[in-house]
Amino acid sequence: MTATKRLGVGFIGSGFNARFHLQAFQTVRDADVLGVWSPTAKRAEDAAALARRLELGPAKPYRSIAEMVADPAIDAIWLCGRNDARIENVEEIVDAVTRGRGALKGIAAEKPLARNLAEARRVAEIVKQAGIPHGYLENQVFAPAVAQGRAIIWARGASLTGRPYLARAAEEHSGPHMPWFWQGKLQGGGVLNDMMCHSSLVIRHLLTKPGAPLSSVRPVRVTGHIASLKWTRPHYAKRLQQAMGKDVDYTKAPSEDFASLAVEFETDDGLTVFGEATTSWSFVGAGLRLSAELLGPEYSMSWNTLDSPLKLFFSREVQGKAGEDLVEKQNAEIGLMPVVTGEAGVYGYEAEDRHFVRVFLGREPPQLTFDDGVEVVRVLMTAYMSAEQGKTLTYPPAGLEKFVPAVAKGTWKP
Repeated sequence: MTATKRLGVGFIGSGFNARFHLQAFQTVRDADVLGVWSPTAKRAEDAAALARRLELGPAKPYRSIAEMVADPAIDAIWLCGRNDARIENVEEIVDAVTRGRGALKGIAAEKPLARNLAEARRVAEIVKQAGIPHGYLENQVFAPAVAQGRAIIWARGASLTGRPYLARAAEEHSGPHMPWFWQGKLQGGGVLNDMMCHSSLVIRHLLTKPGAPLSSVRPVRVTGHIASLKWTRPHYAKRLQQAMGKDVDYTKAPSEDFASLAVEFETDDGLTVFGEATTSWSFVGAGLRLSAELLGPEYSMSWNTLDSPLKLFFSREVQGKAGEDLVEKQNAEIGLMPVVTGEAGVYGYEAEDRHFVRVFLGREPPQLTFDDGVEVVRVLMTAYMSAEQGKTLTYPPAGLEKFVPAVAKGTWKP
């Protein structure tokens, strides 16, 4: 019996997001996590050690990205590094491949693909020129509730009474873990760039018939709004700086902590449908809340990750340490608390990682590529431009190729 070919995976990045993927890879067949590179050697060592503890494979830290790509055992890269290093990381990968120092079956890149449209186009172009297969990691599209709800709605409701006409999505929590996320120049913006990349794609995905390309539901008008609702208030700006360091000063260089998006789409069959999305770093609840809705002529679906079937209650006498053992971005340890069991599965990481392993092994076509990542950034930049101009914009607006949001320039004044 011939052994099944396995995919050797290397990680760029060792932070919160990479660790979610490591948890998810416990459910992925035919892949081994063999390497990690991080700009901080100790963090790379720690992430590799975690992969070994999870029995994902004999992972080891590498001194450079080029060294990891050059290792014949590494077949694919999961790109989970910082936004401000995205182009640099991709250029190092591509340089190693084009010089013949390594060969890859694929690169899977985390969201957003880049900080602005020019950078996103650069990332996609050089990877394509190098002939490397590519996949865009958008976990919420692969979330089991989203995938199954969409499939059933379209098979039962839409097929009998007409296509859905309104999709909503939201991602909300109390703020990111690491300082660079809060800095517009490094991250590329605030919550709109950080999390609307999820929600903007989810609404379009839900409105798209399974099996049809996303291009069959085309944005024609976009309205964006951004605001700082919480973290520029003096008390909270001070708290934020104490927690994240002197470089995060929201009295001088704030990023938005709330964003909304409204998109008017035109479908291939000539109908107008709508998508609405909100994202927030100023949400106070049990923890991270993901939600989505899809509505049509005679049906609807809804999803909320905090509607958990498991809930725990702790009285005031239970004074334990703060943590995130119940839900990501957990905000409390007492009272009635929902527990999101198996977050890597619920949020879609397990399904997306299984999918892209199969893609890079040549077993199925990719559901999302860097082209989709570029399109997401195009929508995000249109939303920022709309927010700055205070009006709805025809999509895509002129000047988007060179546009950089004021938040990313450090000049935004809420």
